[in-house]
Amino acid sequence: MRASPDAAPELAPARLQRAMRRGARRPALWVFLLLFAVYAAGAGLPSVPGSDLRPSEAHVLLTTQSVVEDGSVELSDDYAERAWTGFYDGELEPTALRVNGRLIEPQGLAFPVLLAPAYAVGGKLGVQLFLALIAALGFTLAAALGRRLVPDPWATGAALAVGLSPPAVLAATTIAPAATCATLLAGAALMALRVRDAPQGGPAIAGALLLAPVIWLSPAAALPAAVVAVALFRWLRRRRRAWTGFAALEIVLISMVVFVTVNGRLFGGMTPYAASAADDAPTGAGDLGDYAARLPRLLTLWLGPETGILLTAPFLALAFVSVWMLWRSRRERISRAFPGEVDVEVAAGFLGAIGGAAVLTAIVLQPSLGGRFAGEALVVALPCAAALSSWALRRHGRLGLALALVGFALTAWMLIAGHLAGDAGVAPAAGPLPWS
Repeated sequence: MRASPDAAPELAPARLQRAMRRGARRPALWVFLLLFAVYAAGAGLPSVPGSDLRPSEAHVLLTTQSVVEDGSVELSDDYAERAWTGFYDGELEPTALRVNGRLIEPQGLAFPVLLAPAYAVGGKLGVQLFLALIAALGFTLAAALGRRLVPDPWATGAALAVGLSPPAVLAATTIAPAATCATLLAGAALMALRVRDAPQGGPAIAGALLLAPVIWLSPAAALPAAVVAVALFRWLRRRRRAWTGFAALEIVLISMVVFVTVNGRLFGGMTPYAASAADDAPTGAGDLGDYAARLPRLLTLWLGPETGILLTAPFLALAFVSVWMLWRSRRERISRAFPGEVDVEVAAGFLGAIGGAAVLTAIVLQPSLGGRFAGEALVVALPCAAALSSWALRRHGRLGLALALVGFALTAWMLIAGHLAGDAGVAPAAGPLPWS
C-alpha cells in the first residue's frame, strides 16, 4: 500500500532523526577505536623504577587473583604463599588489619570482582586492556556530552584533546578504579541530561544503575556521583515524575545502604578503609585544622610540578574559559534573547558542578595528591571536563588546537620514551619529560 502524500511530512522528521543517529554512531566508533589503540600502547609503561605496577596496583591484582583462583577476597593464604610473584617483582605487605580473623584489603570487593574475568582470560595484560576499553568508552561518552553544548567537530575534538592527553592515557591502564568511575559518571550524566529533555523512566533508571556501583568502586568518587543523583531527581521532580525520581534515587540509596552494611561486617566501618593498617585512613585528616592546611592544594592541583594537571593536559584550561562563559551568559541573560541557550547553560553548569565536586574531593578529602602521574586525583572528572571544554573550543579554536597539540606531543613522547627508557619511568612530571 502506497503512503499518501500527506503522510510524507510526518515521516520525514523521524527518518531524519534515525539518519542523524546512524551518522553519529560512525564517528563515535572511530573515536572509540582510536582511543583504545592509544591506551593499549600505554600498557606496560613503567610506573616505578623496575616495574610497570605500583604497590597499590599489585595489591588490587592480588585480590583479583584470589577471587579467580580461590573464589575469595580473604588474603591470608595469598600472603603466606607469596602469590604476587607471578605479576610483581617487589615485596608486598598487608595494608589492612584483621577483622574477625579475616584479612581483606581496602580495595574492597567490587573492583577486584569486576577485573576477575579479564584476569582469568589474560592475566595482568588482560586487566589493563579491559580497563583501556572502559576508559575509551568514557571519552566516547564525553563527545556525546559535548554535543549537548556544541555540535561536531568541536565536541569530538575536545573529547580527543583530553582523551589523548598524558593523564587520560596513563589512567586508562592504571589498575585503579578512577577511570572506570569516570566512565560511569559520564554515562550517568548523559542519562540525566536526557531525562531533563524528556522525563522517561528508561534513561532515569539507567542513570541510577550507572551511579549505584560508583561508591563500591571508589568512595572518592561519591561526591561527583551525588551531584548527578541530585540533578537526576530534581529534573524528574520538576517535570512531575517524582515517583520515577524516587525509584531512581532508591536504587542509589539501596546501593549505599548495602555498601555500608557489608563494609561494617567485613571491615568494621562504613568504608573498606576502616580496616586500613594506616593510622590516617581514610582521609588522612584528624580535625578542621588538618583540612584547612590542605587549601594550598587548590594551586598545586593545577600547576604543581608533580601534580599539576595543566602541565600535562593544558587543553583543560578551556574548561575554566567555559565556566567564565557560563557566568557571563547568565549575567547578561543571553537566554532571554536566545531561548535555546538555556539548555547549553544548564548542561555547562551541570558538568561544571561534577568537576567542582571532584576538585573539592581532591583538595579536602584525599590524603594526598601524589600518584603515578600528574592529575591523577581528577581522573574521575576528565570526561565531563572534556565535554565542558568543548564550549570554549568553539569560540577559541586556534588556542584550543595549540593546547591540544601540546598534549598530543607529550603523549607521543611519553609512549615512545617510556617503552625505550626501561627502568627510568615516565610518570609526568617526575619522569623523563623534556620540560620536567
